[in-house]
Amino acid sequence: MSLGGACRVMALRGGTPLRRPGLRVWRHVGRESGAAAVSLRVLEVEAGAHAPVLLGRDCEEVLFVLEGRGRVAVDGAVADVEAETGIFVPPRARLALAAGAAGPLTLVSAQCPDPGPELRLAPPETGTAAEPSPLAVARVWERASRPSGDRWYRVLIGEAAGSLAVTQFVGAIPPGRAPDHYHEYEEVLCFLEGQGRLWAGEASAPIGPGWCAFLPRGQVHCTENTGRGELRLLGVFHPSGSPAVSYSPERPPPATT
Repeated sequence: MSLGGACRVMALRGGTPLRRPGLRVWRHVGRESGAAAVSLRVLEVEAGAHAPVLLGRDCEEVLFVLEGRGRVAVDGAVADVEAETGIFVPPRARLALAAGAAGPLTLVSAQCPDPGPELRLAPPETGTAAEPSPLAVARVWERASRPSGDRWYRVLIGEAAGSLAVTQFVGAIPPGRAPDHYHEYEEVLCFLEGQGRLWAGEASAPIGPGWCAFLPRGQVHCTENTGRGELRLLGVFHPSGSPAVSYSPERPPPATT
């Protein structure tokens, strides 16, 4: 659903996915849909399956496990993962995904700069592999909660994990509607828990689990929590920085030198 310009709200599994053995991919945000830097796609590995190894491009990628348990390998470094886990994939790295037998493994992926819609499969490895670097994995419950007014957020992937392009975080919004604001970054969102509406000017759309959104840089918006409990969301934005920084529509951002 368009909220004006490139600002949109989308179902995570909306549209026709790209299919590969054991893997489905839904691409929602990219250069072809108005994004300048960040992409958004959903990866779903079938229960008990090993997805084809994906060959990285000249971009960073951050992943977040929405559902299921499985295993992630990045250039040979392996980690067991479950829901609420963030993973950093450096440029040109091979990404291997496997789901546990109990159910599918579903992840949200953001790449920056957006490499385009092509899904590149890695050829079989030959020769002796180099010693893998440690895999950057972040679990929500292990990260410190930081206040931002009446909200909180936990940074999962950022500069400390090796990412120079984006920040990945999970945040929570209490019931009610905050004032309109905008950010000096481009952002993709995935809603994890609760119910609400995303507003962009006078336009709005319902949000909750199973929905995602794209906010262009400078887009005036607000997220309204229409429920009784917290509205939790995953965010990834570029350029990287603090999720707490925002600006009122009546005030320009401070000048930089």
